[in-house]
Amino acid sequence: MGGEHAEVVRLLWGPHPKPSRGPRPTLDLDRIARAAIEIADSEGLADVSMQGVAARLGVTKMALYRYVPGKAELVALMVDAAIGPYPASKPHSGGWREQLEQWARELFNVFRQHPWALDATVGPRIMGPGELSWMERAVSALDGTGLSGAERMDAAVLLVGHARGIAQQTRAVGPAGDPEAQLGAVLGDLMQTHGARFPALAEALASAARSGGQDQAWDFGLQRILDGLAALIDQRAG
Repeated sequence: MGGEHAEVVRLLWGPHPKPSRGPRPTLDLDRIARAAIEIADSEGLADVSMQGVAARLGVTKMALYRYVPGKAELVALMVDAAIGPYPASKPHSGGWREQLEQWARELFNVFRQHPWALDATVGPRIMGPGELSWMERAVSALDGTGLSGAERMDAAVLLVGHARGIAQQTRAVGPAGDPEAQLGAVLGDLMQTHGARFPALAEALASAARSGGQDQAWDFGLQRILDGLAALIDQRAG
């Protein structure tokens, strides 16, 4: 493990020795992460600072540095606390498809509850035990399907990508917004003037409007991903 990641690994995975010097510890990593999450949930990730977290906890910034060396490490702790572990209370019922559908919906809800996590989980990074428990759950749901380990991992990543994409659209229009309806309204205005140049698109938009314009991007995409996995699993079985 590279030296630049060593501190993140230690904070996420332990061990967590108690400070040997200074006053008796009054904080722990979970309290610190939860305080930072409260700030990010209400104000956004950019507004999370060591000073702000320290103030929320009623300690000095220097006291906070005894536990977390900087914002990068703090964000790693926040992500693992906000996302994981996968809810142990969720029963592993049904076949692989039912299990993955439930898993994807749970993850989508996490991103909607903590939209800042979309920005904090971009690119290669060290993941903690909580977050990895989600990947473990998705991969294990596909045990016995005939898919290879790489294919099971790719399936999980594909579902994560769908959850992230729809959550990002929802964030862009606000919690009460409907991204599909807003896009339809914008395109509808264009089609009134330029629909003759795009007849297929104009007809599709008109059909969507007649059906009520209900946002179905999440369910549609999720079911098509699962359909594709089902076809591949059937192919392996054949």
